[in-house]
Amino acid sequence: MDQRFDATERFAEGAQFIAGSLRSGTSGRTQDVIDPATGETVLRYELAGTADVDTAVAAAARAFPGWARATPGERSDTLHRFAAALAEDAAELAAAESLNCGKPIKLSTEFDVPGTIDNAAFFAGAARHLEGKAAGEYSGDHTSVIRREPIGVVGSIAPWNYPLQMAAWKVLPAIAAGNTIVLKPAEITPLTSLLFARAAQRAGLPEGVLNIVSGAGRDAGERLVGHPDVAMTSFTGSTAVGKRVAELATGTVKRIHLELGGKAPFVVFDDADLEAAVHGAVAGALINTGQDCTAATRAYVQRPLYDAFVSGVADLMATVRLGDPFDPSTDLGPLISHAQRDRVAAFVERARGYATVVTGGAAPQGQLSKGAYYLPTLITGAAQDSEVVQSEIFGPVLVVLPFDSDDEGLALANDTPYGLAASAWSRDVYRTGRATREINAGCVWVNDHIPILSEMPHGGAKASGFGKDMSAYSFEEYTQVKHVMYDNTGVARKDWHRTIFGDRA
Repeated sequence: MDQRFDATERFAEGAQFIAGSLRSGTSGRTQDVIDPATGETVLRYELAGTADVDTAVAAAARAFPGWARATPGERSDTLHRFAAALAEDAAELAAAESLNCGKPIKLSTEFDVPGTIDNAAFFAGAARHLEGKAAGEYSGDHTSVIRREPIGVVGSIAPWNYPLQMAAWKVLPAIAAGNTIVLKPAEITPLTSLLFARAAQRAGLPEGVLNIVSGAGRDAGERLVGHPDVAMTSFTGSTAVGKRVAELATGTVKRIHLELGGKAPFVVFDDADLEAAVHGAVAGALINTGQDCTAATRAYVQRPLYDAFVSGVADLMATVRLGDPFDPSTDLGPLISHAQRDRVAAFVERARGYATVVTGGAAPQGQLSKGAYYLPTLITGAAQDSEVVQSEIFGPVLVVLPFDSDDEGLALANDTPYGLAASAWSRDVYRTGRATREINAGCVWVNDHIPILSEMPHGGAKASGFGKDMSAYSFEEYTQVKHVMYDNTGVARKDWHRTIFGDRA
């Protein structure tokens, strides 16, 4: 266990953050937070129950009128201080994220934490740029104004693969727009969400605007989604659970925002830069140990480059360094848990019956055997309709398939239920232009895979959900549109009134 972050000491008061203070849950059940690199328990806490959710929602509801009335400048100033507080806590946030999730420390320090700080800075600016519209009507007698207003209490549920960044993606646009929020992190990864909330408190975010309930989905999560005082639900996670969230949300007719699973295609045309594509595929497939909804999972390679691509990927995967997440030289950490490692392994073992495991396909032995590690794995020879091509594995597994014509490659890329992200690799701008038009996904990278920006939206199509994270589009997700019409003349009785009421108008 890394001694730079002692979770038990830091969260001795409990793993719930409600109305500005840490407290213990009241469910009567405990949860162990496990370091996936060692299997050791780093924190045991009492889970939130439905009563804790009710308390948190009530705190958010009390805080809403005051925060909604805050000026855009006041909200912006608070978020600027929040970004500064996160920057001050950068080392602690990175250590906690790597400890809780097994992320290589270089990923936490160079990607997760800086991205979170940048998100806070972006929404600090966005808070002052919420647009409305005005237009004259009825020959200039009226002016219509469109107001974008906060929705109310937002209930958000975040996944375990990027706990810190998902907290940022959900909380920041919501509070920038004037909403208050109750965030439920995954019960196995609450650490950085709690640190995030503490930084917000230090930045002067009013009590109750941000609340954290660390609880299980079957009670705390379902209560949050179905709560009558929650006006909107934002969920990131699997498509199967997303369907359940949508079902629960219909009971109170609340708005929902779903970022669900992915099975990103990686399309390599025969004129692509082979070396760049090989490196892009390995990085894109192994980011966060493959536990990324946008990870490159299906590589379709035009036949002239297919053999060289497979060979290059296998050779490069062999150089990937697995190890202690806190060793700066480590490239690949463990999966989030032994259960997730076993799930990934089961996919690969089943694939041996119909495909070829070129490299990997096993847990490492020796010093790393106590952790939830799994070797980078390359599979070839699978059919398009096979499980490893169609299902989200969520591990360090890349499947490579050949194609002949451009038409075939693009058709294969679209041939799964998902549509979150994709990439196209070619030196021909017309080919890549066609690919960006025809691939049905929320993001299509060209000659790259994985980079994201605070200014640009993230979200999917098809079974990958709907709604956007990050960017101004995300900001608007957390607002409702109101039409306001003004009479410009000051005259109470109008010709159109007479049309309805006759001489009585």
